[in-house]
Amino acid sequence: MRAKDSARLSAVRLILAAIKQREVDERKELTDADVTSVIEKMIKQRRESIAQFEKAARKDLVDAEKFELGVLSGYLPQQMSDAELAQAVEAAISEANPAGIKDMGKVMAVLKPRLAGRADMAKVSNLVKSRLSG
Repeated sequence: MRAKDSARLSAVRLILAAIKQREVDERKELTDADVTSVIEKMIKQRRESIAQFEKAARKDLVDAEKFELGVLSGYLPQQMSDAELAQAVEAAISEANPAGIKDMGKVMAVLKPRLAGRADMAKVSNLVKSRLSG
C-alpha cells in the first residue's frame, strides 16, 4: 500500500479474498497446504485465461493476467528443477511399481502430496505419462 503499487495490491487482495472465501465455505481455518492449493488453483486459472486472451488477441488482458501470475507465484515455495522433478518421478515409479500407463494414477497419487506447491502438476503428469509409455 505504501509503495502505491495498486496492481500488486489488487493481486494480493485477490489472494486474501480467495483464502477467506474458502475458509467461509469450509467453515475452518486453512492450513498452509490448503492456502498453497488455493494459490495453485488461482495460478491455473490465470494460465487458462492467458491462453484464451491470446487467442482473442487481447494483449492488455494478457499483460494483466501475467502480472497477477507473477505475484501469485511469489507466494508459492520455490519450484523444483527439472532434474529434481525427474528424480522424484523415478522414485515414485519405483515405489508405486506400475504395470504400465493404466497405473499412472497410482504414481500421481504418490507424487501429489510430495510435490504440492513445488511443481506444476500438469508438467509432472506429462513427465509420468512419457516415462510410463516409453
